[in-house]
Amino acid sequence: MQAVHFGAGNIGRGFIGNLLYQSGFHTSFVDVNSEVVDLINEKQQYHVVLADEGQETLTIKNVSAINSQTDPDKVIAAIADADIVTAAVGPTILPFIAGLVADGLKKRLELGGQALNVIACENMIGGSTLLKEKVYEKLTDAEKNAFDQNFGFPDAAVDRIVPNQSNEDKLMVMVEPFYEWAVDQSKIVGEKPPVEGITFVDDLTPYIERKLFTVNTGHAITAYFGYASGIQTIDEAMKNAAIKDLVEGALNETGAVLVKKHGFKSEEHQKYINKILNRFTNTYISDEVTRVGRSPIRKLGPNDRLVAPAKQYLELIGKEPAYLAKGIAAALNFDFKEDKEAVELQQTLQAKGLETAIRTYTALDPESSFGSLIIREYQALQK
Repeated sequence: MQAVHFGAGNIGRGFIGNLLYQSGFHTSFVDVNSEVVDLINEKQQYHVVLADEGQETLTIKNVSAINSQTDPDKVIAAIADADIVTAAVGPTILPFIAGLVADGLKKRLELGGQALNVIACENMIGGSTLLKEKVYEKLTDAEKNAFDQNFGFPDAAVDRIVPNQSNEDKLMVMVEPFYEWAVDQSKIVGEKPPVEGITFVDDLTPYIERKLFTVNTGHAITAYFGYASGIQTIDEAMKNAAIKDLVEGALNETGAVLVKKHGFKSEEHQKYINKILNRFTNTYISDEVTRVGRSPIRKLGPNDRLVAPAKQYLELIGKEPAYLAKGIAAALNFDFKEDKEAVELQQTLQAKGLETAIRTYTALDPESSFGSLIIREYQALQK
C-alpha cells in the first residue's frame, strides 16, 4: 500500500508517518526542505522516541521523500498511485499544496484510478474541508462532479504533543506516547483507509471541540501565563501552583461547555481533563512556552481555542468565564519579539489601543460586560 504525506516535519514523521508505517504503508513524504528530503531518501528510515521513562525507540521504515519545489511531477505521479493522501503542513500552508493535490487527483482520474481519501491532519476545525475548497477552486464544473464521485476529504481531529526539538540525528523525533486520530467516516469515499490508530466516527464535532477546548486551550493558557511569569517550558509552568490553578479553572469552564453541548458525562470528561493536565506535566517533553504560544493572533480568533469556548460559555452557561477572560488577556500580553504575529499584535495595541485590538482580533465587543472583564484582566496583568 502506498501513502503520500505532505509535510516531513516532526508531526508528519513522528505521528502520521509512524502510524502509516505500522499499518503497512510505504510513505512518500512531500516537503520543500531539501535537507530533510535528501536524508529520508538516503537513510530510508528514521527513529521515533517515546517521551516517557522507558524512552522506547521505534524504527520507521518503508519511507521515501519528494521535493515538491523541484519535482512536482513526481508528487503528481505519487498521488495518482496512492492508497491514501494525508497532510500535516499547518493550516496556513494547506492552500499552497492544493494545486499539487488537484493535479495529482486529475492524473489519477486520467489513469482510471480507484477512489481515494485525502485527510488533512491539522490543528484546526475543518482542515480537510478547507483543503477541498482550495482544490476545487482549480477545477471545472465537470471535474468537480468527477471529484465528488471519486475522492473524499474527510475532516480529522488529531492530538499528539510533538515538542520543538533539536536532535543530532536530524530525522529522529521525540513524541509523547499518547495520541488520538479521529476521522469523519461520513465523508469517506469508497473503503475506509486501513490505518491502525484511526477512530472512525459519525460526528467529528464533539471530538474536535473536546480536543480544541481542552488540549489546545489548556496548552495555550499555560504558555501565555508561563511566558508572563518568565518561565521557559510548559512542564515548568505547570509546577507553578498559581498557573496550574488558572489552567484548571479554564478547563473547568470549557468542560462545562462540552458537557452541556455534546452530552459528555461529567465524570468521564473530568478524567479526560486530568489526563490532559498530566500530559502537560510530562518532564520528558521540554516544550518551550514561546513555541506553544506562537501565532497569538490566530489563537485569539473568534473560532479558536480561547474565544470560541468563552462565547459558548456565555451562551450555554449564562455566566462570564472568568478564567478564559484571564487567558485571553494573557494572550494579548504575549510580546515575544521573535514571533511575527506577536509583534503585529503588540504594534496594534500600541498604535490603536486595547479596545481596537480586542475588536479586531477576537471579534468581541470591548464595551460588553465580557469585553470589559478582559480589559480589567489585561490591565491587572500589565501591573
